[in-house]
Amino acid sequence: MGDAHRIGVVGLGVISRAYLDTLVGHPAVRVTAVADLDASRSAAVAAELPGVEALTVEELLCSPDVDTVLNLTVPAAHAEIALGAIGRGKNVYGEKPLAATLVEAQAVMDAAAKAEVAVGCAPDTVLGTGIQTARAALEAGTIGRPLFASAVMVTPGHERWHPHPDFYYTAGGGPLFDMGPYYLASLVHLLGPVRAVTGASSRLRAERVIGSGPRTGERIPVEVDSHVSGVLEHVGGALTTITTSFDGVATTAAPIEVQGETGTLAVPDPNHFDGEVRLFELDGTQWRTLPPSAGYVSGARGVGLLDFIAADGQREPRASGDLALHVLETMTALLGSSAEGRRVEVTTSAPPPVPVPLTTAEEWGGRTGRTT
Repeated sequence: MGDAHRIGVVGLGVISRAYLDTLVGHPAVRVTAVADLDASRSAAVAAELPGVEALTVEELLCSPDVDTVLNLTVPAAHAEIALGAIGRGKNVYGEKPLAATLVEAQAVMDAAAKAEVAVGCAPDTVLGTGIQTARAALEAGTIGRPLFASAVMVTPGHERWHPHPDFYYTAGGGPLFDMGPYYLASLVHLLGPVRAVTGASSRLRAERVIGSGPRTGERIPVEVDSHVSGVLEHVGGALTTITTSFDGVATTAAPIEVQGETGTLAVPDPNHFDGEVRLFELDGTQWRTLPPSAGYVSGARGVGLLDFIAADGQREPRASGDLALHVLETMTALLGSSAEGRRVEVTTSAPPPVPVPLTTAEEWGGRTGRTT
């Protein structure tokens, strides 16, 4: 364990448990410190984890026992924490989006380049067997040349289940910024980066009602668009129509569907690591399920951070800051296009990350494959 990469976690909300379940006990890493604005929360988490120290945010950012800061704060704080870590010579890996605004995100990437530290960012679900098997099928030519795709995410809103959903309806939130990264990162893996977008969006409800937890029944304001649609032009020529909404109840649409010259590929929910990849061939009579052929088997939140650490400067991390910046600019461009009523070109680019070969839980150190 002496050579294990040391991780400090900032932000101990709902998603932190999933990360800790993956990271604590993994042989390649050691969680050394946790911090949260609520000191009692960090103390409670540290008490459950031997060898983990509860610190203030400032103490954690300055700690000599932290190599990489895992930034699980709300989107509005992503840039502040990332810049604080970078300013102290530490790598940073964060939840999506990279920052609440494109200006902040670019500042993070510029600061990291100057400090010669690395930046990584979720989502890492796209590294699981679902998206990676679909990508392998596309690259093997199973549907011929991809021509167009659709991506659909519809829910009635996270306030129905999340006890503190405020940030989903403020800057850096909304269906596009919250769920869009899963779909857009997947689409870059599958079809390559985006060169231009055309968008439309709406905000038809001024308030939402919290449906669970101690604040049940409380009304919260909606400060961002709650339905966003658009068309993405990929550099390879394919077009994707995308819809992300907190205004619907349900949908029968496949999360992602890619249409090619000789077939159609139905891609599973990119918010999950696995799921069925289904193929309908031009001369076929029914859908057939493809067996997993690529990706981290039994993937879980945090596998992208493990991949980020394993890259160690020898290759680009698959959940990289560059990809997150491109995804963020694409989302920002969609909202800008909606507001301005015009097509908007995307200035950043990110090549599809290196594919993930089929990697068992035992091979990547997943909890289901551990002996400890």
